[in-house]
Amino acid sequence: MKTLTRRMLALLALSACTTLALGQDFPSKPVRIVVPYAPGGTTDVLARFLGQRLSENIGQPVVVDNRPGAAEAVGAGLVAKSPGDGYTLLLCTLTTQAINPTLFPKLSFDATRELTAIGRVADVPGMVAVHPGVPAKDMAEFLAYLKANPGRNYASPGAGTPNHLATELFKKAAGVQATHIPYKGGAPAVQDLMAGQVDFMLILAPEAAPLIATNKLRGLAVTSLQRSPMFPNLPTASEAGVPNFEMVVWYTLLAPASTPKDIVTKLNRSLNQVLGEKQTQDKLAELSIKPAGGTPEEAMAHAAREADKWRKVIADANIRAEN
Repeated sequence: MKTLTRRMLALLALSACTTLALGQDFPSKPVRIVVPYAPGGTTDVLARFLGQRLSENIGQPVVVDNRPGAAEAVGAGLVAKSPGDGYTLLLCTLTTQAINPTLFPKLSFDATRELTAIGRVADVPGMVAVHPGVPAKDMAEFLAYLKANPGRNYASPGAGTPNHLATELFKKAAGVQATHIPYKGGAPAVQDLMAGQVDFMLILAPEAAPLIATNKLRGLAVTSLQRSPMFPNLPTASEAGVPNFEMVVWYTLLAPASTPKDIVTKLNRSLNQVLGEKQTQDKLAELSIKPAGGTPEEAMAHAAREADKWRKVIADANIRAEN
């Protein structure tokens, strides 16, 4: 028994030393950031810019690996089941931590237990955008139009997406009715909005910008509580008649929960350094993206608060993922 005990203690000590050495040597090879969306969208653009800046900070290549599908679950599940060595990370939206655990309780992984935060990356406001044929030049006219025409409709990239949930919250806050038309992705939803097949949509401000500039859509308000530098003359929804309404898509850098604390700390330090650089802040401001930052603990606490918020929205609107 004494011999067995000594062997077990020796193995534990060896494991501790190995973990410590791993943290001290990290990073010694390229780091992969999994993006749970196809190339070209806001998440992908943010990941590629962040990867470039992080690569310069940590002295190793940072590559982006697009793994779209199943409302972020394909990419998130891949990272959740990856080795916790700091070399496979996930850049995701609130969907993974704050929405999917309620909508998809039978996922093959538990985001709250199998993923841990490196840190919050950024906040991106939405935009209430309408087809130019909608007879409303501002939010007051639009709300009056919806109240007078309760059968109008709105698009989303799919049931349970942040766009969908936020629009349901918007309807409740504004006291209006509109029918949800879900699409299989953001691109076809926006295409039908531009074609006038649907009346309005809550989309991310960076994605709305070129469409508004070319008069393919009309922006009525941003959905953050502060005005956007990209649209300084556009009011917030709260200013324009929907009090306290806010829809901000937040992004977090996550790692497998088994990742050693010293590696998480190193990555968090690098992330905060990159987000604090003027070059980063100026570039993200051009895209109407606000850098976040902070500790891993703060990021996890934020996700928990947001999960409570969106759980209530899902219950109040009786939203089902299969709808």
